[in-house]
Amino acid sequence: MKTIIGDLSNYIIIIIAAFYTLRCFTVFRHKDVEKQNRMLDRQFLWLLLLHFVCSLVLFVQMEDLRVIFLYGAQAVTFILVKTAYFSLYPQASRLLYNNMSFLMIAGLTMLTRLQLSLAVRQFVFIAVGSLIGMAVPFLLMKMKNISSVGLLLGIAGILCLSLVFVIGVTENGSTNWIRLSVGSFGIKLQPSEFVKIIFVFFVAAMLSKSVSFRQILVTTAIAAVHVIILVLEKDLGAALVFFVVYLVMLYVATDNKLYFFSGLLAGSVASYAAYFLFDHVRVRVAAWKDPWSCIESGGYQIAQSLFAIGTGGWFGVGLCQGMADRIPVPESDFIFSAIAEEMGVLFALCMILVCISCFITFVSVAMKTKRTFYKMLAMGFGMCYVFQLFINIGGVTKFIPSTGVTLPLVSYGGSSILSSIILFNLIQGVSIIAQREEEAIREQQQKDGQGGD
Repeated sequence: MKTIIGDLSNYIIIIIAAFYTLRCFTVFRHKDVEKQNRMLDRQFLWLLLLHFVCSLVLFVQMEDLRVIFLYGAQAVTFILVKTAYFSLYPQASRLLYNNMSFLMIAGLTMLTRLQLSLAVRQFVFIAVGSLIGMAVPFLLMKMKNISSVGLLLGIAGILCLSLVFVIGVTENGSTNWIRLSVGSFGIKLQPSEFVKIIFVFFVAAMLSKSVSFRQILVTTAIAAVHVIILVLEKDLGAALVFFVVYLVMLYVATDNKLYFFSGLLAGSVASYAAYFLFDHVRVRVAAWKDPWSCIESGGYQIAQSLFAIGTGGWFGVGLCQGMADRIPVPESDFIFSAIAEEMGVLFALCMILVCISCFITFVSVAMKTKRTFYKMLAMGFGMCYVFQLFINIGGVTKFIPSTGVTLPLVSYGGSSILSSIILFNLIQGVSIIAQREEEAIREQQQKDGQGGD
């Protein structure tokens, strides 16, 4: 009976996800903002239905009443946060908020299936992040002079990354975590997740102020220090994200192809050197080229990931019906593979399209805002998000070598989820600022027109 419920539920889940995803791209056929908002409010109802069906299936399969209580707490939190958020910021993007909720619910569903305690902790991180996120657009709108302290932001980023050399702990071969303890209470943070936000502010502030050769030289030098520290920590995935984000932001600011292609060349040389300098890089490249030949060592992770995706097929084997727990670190680095196995490749494709919808929104916000600083912020955060998405999904599907980067808003982890929520709310802040700029311009044009008459 459970198997039948699992099989049937997957079709329902995929249909709901497909309707939700389709709305992400069809809503803009209508120019009327009020109509768009009504459509997006209905899209949120589709999301709540998806959440209910997934939780119901998990309860039937796991026969654990805690799943029902966790679902109730999550549903109430998502509804209350949405109501409060749009009461505070009526101009915020409903689509971006819905998509953020969709990705978090997909992650919570899989974490509940894998280990209930992980889902509880992730939910706490989401609740705390949502409260922090409510203040972020307000703070961004109030910090009008932040673009003038670019150099200080760059130094602050370097100091934060350097903390791992003083109070850092090593995990999976990388020293990129710090542990803070007060008595018996302790928390573990990954500084690079938060520094990438400071880094984008730093680059946007420096390059919006000037694109002279001297300014670019100083900005590049400080950016290079960030990347070098991450390399010394052996956090090569984060180093790659920082490098690509800087390269794209530099190109957007200067429109100079020479800078862009010189950066690509330098990055290629550095990647080639990393292959010979770091043993784990050679292991990952070998696993990427042929995981089957080294399946008992370096190729085990990617081989299990491909097995899981292939086993799931288009429609998935059903929640709790697969072997997602056999995939290495399925709660973080390889959560996409676990979702594809049990919820289906079609659901996974819907999730990718929702992520693309987020990136399109980021770019749209960047195009609408008039001030260079905010335009650079939106593009920088957009590249942070989409490139991290690319290297995570690319790594677990053997498109590129695995780098150990999490899937934003989906993977388990306090640092990852908090930084992603802050990043999305910063984009909401830029979007609100852009809309207010447009309204101010229209009002001024109306005044000028009346004055002319």
